[in-house]
Amino acid sequence: MKIEPTKDHFIINQGVEYSGIHLLIDLWGAEHLTDQLYIEHALISCTEICNAQLLHIHLHQFTDTGGISGVAVLAESHISVHTWPERQYAAFDVFMCGSATPHNAIEHLETTFKATKINVQEILRGCNAPE
Repeated sequence: MKIEPTKDHFIINQGVEYSGIHLLIDLWGAEHLTDQLYIEHALISCTEICNAQLLHIHLHQFTDTGGISGVAVLAESHISVHTWPERQYAAFDVFMCGSATPHNAIEHLETTFKATKINVQEILRGCNAPE
């Protein structure tokens, strides 16, 4: 697969032009979902493995369940996370444009959080521009 980034960071791949790849990654049977430092390090390593540039991370831990919600803001877009430790479930959104490699996040997150089941949906953002 040859991906050609453009000057405005849109991607052209096999004749299809789009702004970026948005992966919706659901992890079930996941671990470390209340460990804020662990999640922060996971977001940092995920950014690195996807060849993206980290700008900022913000995480918030909820006192009632210990669940964590947050975002890693990237030069190429973002990675967001929401955890439900009481269900051993985590939802990640990985959205990247340009030459970043968001698909690298799939196996990395599955392994890092020791998920027993994973579901991934892929959306090409910005590919249906109005005429």
